[in-house]
Amino acid sequence: MKRRVWYFWGIAIAIAILIIGFHSLQFPTSPPSHITVKLSGWGGSPVEQKLLKQVLQDFEAQHPHIKVKYEVISDQYMDVIKTRLVGEAAPDVFYLDALEAPFLMSQNVLAPLDNYITPAFDLADFEPTLLNSFQYQNHIYGLPKDYSTLALFYNKQAFAATGLNTPPTTWEELRAYSKQLTGKLNKYGFGEMPELARQAYKIKAFGGQVVDSNGDAAFASQQALQGLQLVIDQYRLDRSSAQKSDVGTNSGSEMFGQGKVAMVIEGNWTIPYLQATFPQLEFATAEIPTINHKKGTMVFTVAYVMNQQSKHKAEAWELISYLTGKVGMEKWTGTGFALPTRKSVAEKLGYDQELLRSPLVAGVNYATPWQVGKHPAPIVDNFDNQFISALLGQQPLKQAMLRAQYEANQQIEALK
Repeated sequence: MKRRVWYFWGIAIAIAILIIGFHSLQFPTSPPSHITVKLSGWGGSPVEQKLLKQVLQDFEAQHPHIKVKYEVISDQYMDVIKTRLVGEAAPDVFYLDALEAPFLMSQNVLAPLDNYITPAFDLADFEPTLLNSFQYQNHIYGLPKDYSTLALFYNKQAFAATGLNTPPTTWEELRAYSKQLTGKLNKYGFGEMPELARQAYKIKAFGGQVVDSNGDAAFASQQALQGLQLVIDQYRLDRSSAQKSDVGTNSGSEMFGQGKVAMVIEGNWTIPYLQATFPQLEFATAEIPTINHKKGTMVFTVAYVMNQQSKHKAEAWELISYLTGKVGMEKWTGTGFALPTRKSVAEKLGYDQELLRSPLVAGVNYATPWQVGKHPAPIVDNFDNQFISALLGQQPLKQAMLRAQYEANQQIEALK
């Protein structure tokens, strides 16, 4: 009897050991069918978002092992991104405006892209002015997805009614045209946007600069004031230009479209806006008139960048390289909503020959990039506040710019 009990106990123990052993075995699990890459950008127009989603669907179709989770950050975009970067919760890939790039590139939060870029990617195809905005200490941190320069938009009916046959080619001509056009079909000849983002190329025209080599504000120099004085004189002496608030509109594009001004300096975004909102408007574009015998304009660009903390860098690069590659970029810019940063794509789409967009494309070769050092907010905010004050006649231009420059540099010093 005792032997039988021990026999059953032995069997029970053996079964228990087998069960424990079975549960402790590490069976191989099947790898996930795909990796998710998170992409964040700011909220654009519904047309822009629909277009991007189509391009992302094409990417996923060609890369079945990668899924893209696209997130729109509607408010306080850069504040949200910076907070998430600090908290290591930032997306794998995100939009970065050239204005904000110098600061983030210096903070070791972006992954350099140099080692991912192969000869087949054809880096030389990008417009150098745009690519340079995302380079720091000999590394490339972003690839520009699209851009816009500024060009002169003019009302063809207003020109014809005033006997003007061609657009102005110098700033002196623009002021003369503006006087002639004021009070005719339009209330004002010219629509002025006084923000620094629209004035930096005028500062540069006379040898001035917005920031110096140390990143400090430098827009109160005599050379800078020469360019800015043109704006003040046209607004206060000629009384042939108007701000958007003077005519009850929200943008330069709107005051031009509504016929409040006969000329305005705007970007590529204005073309589809005018065509959709004011289909009866007859307008044309031209390169911005020369100032001090020099061509000038602004260029605004945005890049795709990679989070340094991304756990899926290889897949993040696949996404970036598709969106900024020749095929993806042609899909993204093929409708004319945005201008391609690759020269070959611009040529293939014919934008350098198109009547409305060719002045915008031509400008990229001599444009001033919208970038003002590592601390843009103090520079932009103080300039804008004080320059508008001078424009309204509340203080002399030189006093306004000296005050803005001093305040900006005090704030920058506190941030260093």
